[in-house]
Amino acid sequence: MRVQPVDHGALQALNAVLQSIESVRNARALYLLMLAFAGASLLMTLAQGALAREAGTAAALWLAAAFFCLFYTTNAAGLVLMDEACGREPRLPGDALRDALRSAHRLLAVVLCVLAAAALLLAVVLGLLWASRLPAVGPTLLGAAVALGVPALGLAGVALVALVGPLAAPAVWAGLGVCQTLALLLRQVRRRFAHALMLSAAVSLLTATVAGLVSVVVLAGGRALLALAVGVLEIDLAPQPLLAALFGQGLRMAPGAPALSAATQSALTGAGLVFALGLVVPGVVYLRGLCELFLALRRSDDDPPALP
Repeated sequence: MRVQPVDHGALQALNAVLQSIESVRNARALYLLMLAFAGASLLMTLAQGALAREAGTAAALWLAAAFFCLFYTTNAAGLVLMDEACGREPRLPGDALRDALRSAHRLLAVVLCVLAAAALLLAVVLGLLWASRLPAVGPTLLGAAVALGVPALGLAGVALVALVGPLAAPAVWAGLGVCQTLALLLRQVRRRFAHALMLSAAVSLLTATVAGLVSVVVLAGGRALLALAVGVLEIDLAPQPLLAALFGQGLRMAPGAPALSAATQSALTGAGLVFALGLVVPGVVYLRGLCELFLALRRSDDDPPALP
């Protein structure tokens, strides 16, 4: 038997994933992700305020609105990035939001189906463990439960985190239905599980690298700005609250602590915007990487079989 070389091998797929870093220039996707994070943050703040007032119903409604905003707007950004990955002209943000409202519910249906399958697997393992308490066949069933349950649960957990989650969303963005997406996931698990996991790990590693670089830029820029503002111009600016706000950490004033200066309060507002921008950049890279992961696996499905 001689294997026919294919045009889209592992190296080509990895190269396509690495090229997802170019998505940082996609202004439409950046705008949609910024809108998603800002809207969800605002709604979460309203939910926290409702909880503080012990208004449970209002808090639940605000939380549901936050999920709705984050879920559908993120899917709209994914649609824009899928257009870019496929070489099409990215759709306008308004069109992407409208299309997300029409199709993103398929992703929720896929997730529910996958969770139902995972619950069935857990029920089988629990059944074996329960039967292992029987006096006659208990020890034998316990050995079978360990031998079968450990790899089954481990592989299922890895597949859920590293394959089903990353692959289901771009499949929906590409226009696949619920049954088609489930068939795609099952096919990848059966045929090229390790290959798909490695590509998924490459997407996560690339995203983590971009996030690390963004953190270095934010930290270096924040310290340089503090040195200029406090050390050179002697502006009344509190360093610790500003650095914390640059990385999304909220500020809790201790009882009796002096109020922050007006300059610090204004700086915290700008720091919040910097944090949002720093969160959006790796988010766009990750979503574009998922699109490239999906397209690479679809190309692998279309590759011709080995020839004699």
